[in-house]
Amino acid sequence: MLRVMRDYAGSWAIKVILGAIVIVFVFWGVGSFRSQRMNEVAVVNGEPIALEEYIETYNNMVNRYRQQFGNNLNDEMLEMLNLKQQALDQLIDQTLMRQKAQEFNFRVSNQELAETIQQIPAFQNDGHFDKDLYTRVLNLNRLTPESFEAMQRDAMLVDKLRSFIMKNVRVSDQEAKEWYEWQNAAVNLDYVLFAPSGYEDIAPTDEEVKAYYEANKENYKTEQKVKARYLHFSPEDYQDQVSVTEEEVEAYYAANPDEFKEPETVSARHILFTLEPSAAEEEVEEKRQDALEVMEMARQGADFAELAQEYSEGPTKDRGGDLGEFTRERMVKPFADKAFSMAPGEISEPVRTQFGWHVIKVEKVNPATEKSLEEVSDEIRTRLSQEKARAAGYDAAEEVYDTIFDGDDLAEVAEVRQMTTGETDFFTRQGPEDIPGRGQFATTAFTLEPMQISDIQDFGGDGYYIIQVTEKIEPETAAFEAVKDQVRADLVRERQDEKARADAEAFLTALKEGTGMAEVGQNYPQTTVKTTGEFKRNEAIPEIGREQEITQAAFSLSPSDPLPETPLKGRSGYFVIRFKEKKAPEMSEFQEEKESVKERMVQQKQYQAFSTWLGQMRENSEISTREEMLN
Repeated sequence: MLRVMRDYAGSWAIKVILGAIVIVFVFWGVGSFRSQRMNEVAVVNGEPIALEEYIETYNNMVNRYRQQFGNNLNDEMLEMLNLKQQALDQLIDQTLMRQKAQEFNFRVSNQELAETIQQIPAFQNDGHFDKDLYTRVLNLNRLTPESFEAMQRDAMLVDKLRSFIMKNVRVSDQEAKEWYEWQNAAVNLDYVLFAPSGYEDIAPTDEEVKAYYEANKENYKTEQKVKARYLHFSPEDYQDQVSVTEEEVEAYYAANPDEFKEPETVSARHILFTLEPSAAEEEVEEKRQDALEVMEMARQGADFAELAQEYSEGPTKDRGGDLGEFTRERMVKPFADKAFSMAPGEISEPVRTQFGWHVIKVEKVNPATEKSLEEVSDEIRTRLSQEKARAAGYDAAEEVYDTIFDGDDLAEVAEVRQMTTGETDFFTRQGPEDIPGRGQFATTAFTLEPMQISDIQDFGGDGYYIIQVTEKIEPETAAFEAVKDQVRADLVRERQDEKARADAEAFLTALKEGTGMAEVGQNYPQTTVKTTGEFKRNEAIPEIGREQEITQAAFSLSPSDPLPETPLKGRSGYFVIRFKEKKAPEMSEFQEEKESVKERMVQQKQYQAFSTWLGQMRENSEISTREEMLN
């Protein structure tokens, strides 16, 4: 495995740098470095994309999603995200863009490059570029100024290309108006739900269950299982081999100023008089008067907590309106703007938010603070020490991996090096229970043939693994007696679904023949005719939830065509819907939102324009890939 995976993936400082730089596509490769690599995953117009670059991009994508989803990132999500294809597509796209930028003779001057780098916060002290800090941060990540500046120059070059392609995108007032009308129209439906779970009188015979099993044997196979041995390189085993210098601690502190700042907070209570966003002006004013009366009582000395318990209509009523301690970002803007402008003990005028009118009492203001280097040096030292231990673990794994050949027995490799291999029992795709990253361990193991050895694997947090599958048990059809209860349940669910669909189709047919909805409903006592109430395209349907197929069908109906072609399948069953009314939005509100609507539409059209251009570039380019890399 290549050292570049350890050098760049997961490093604290490079995350700071990449987070600070506006890069069109992340994980940018350096051209001269690329040309030195022999293994290729793709060739774009004669230019190779290296295997190492692909692996680095893929691993960084996995790490990025892991940071976002944590332990919820499982095998199914990884498969659904199709990260292998994403990584390859990203590298192909960035290669095409760089090639086209060069073809258009775009240039990034040395002055442009210098000004951009000097503005990166990771390289600044007290708001000014610090050359020594710049060099230290790059050195910590095994980057030279030349290689980093090449990456940044390429990123700026592609940014110029994007700007060139998207600069002529415009949105007219008429386009914005049509989009606003489309987006904010509301529809109201009558509907009936035929829920399969409501058909409880289905009892198949033993013969029917056995026949269902025979016809669907493929659904009742046992899971594939594998057994594996592995080498684990835990950071804890290398902790005593690493040290952290004062210079490294200082560099981390300088590169991560926001990490050591505590934002300003406020402790407050409030009394809320609730309002719907669409409330009439009369109701809004009435609630404001109520809020003013309570405000006066509080300002005249009445206990604020007792007033909140008596008058507040919000969820904090029972605890006297206590909101606890909060940052500005935790509250909606009007509320936060007012609360953070008040002094302790002050009681506000009524403040209007999307929830209604608030009367606020600030009890305590906690100013923003910043921890000194001395206060956090031990914390930083521990963090850097742990990262270095991980790097040492990777070095050790790489040293072992580089000595392994196809067909080697991992147990013998470990014995020669006086190491201990871990052994699993047979496990399914859920993974072995004693491995922290069990799902990812299983994902890797199930790609291996018996006695095949994996690359170095990082499952997040507990170090690195080299895995060898020793045995596989292939799936086989389970015996009927072993799965009889499951087969019966499956057959019952299938028949419930068939019955619900048949009744829904019969109900819809009767409506199309002119019978009224309530009248037809009398023949189906397990159902009730209901009305959704108004909802927009991007809103959940009241009482039903977010059902995209139903929403699409609803907005295609009209007074002259009030019924869909067929019942609509939702998560809870089959829906028969009928158009009731459609309401156009108030266009007076459009004038207030026109500019923001146009801005959003411009961004959407720019993205579409660039995606179309990139698609055409792909079609007109010579691109060859090694498909086996994606399997």
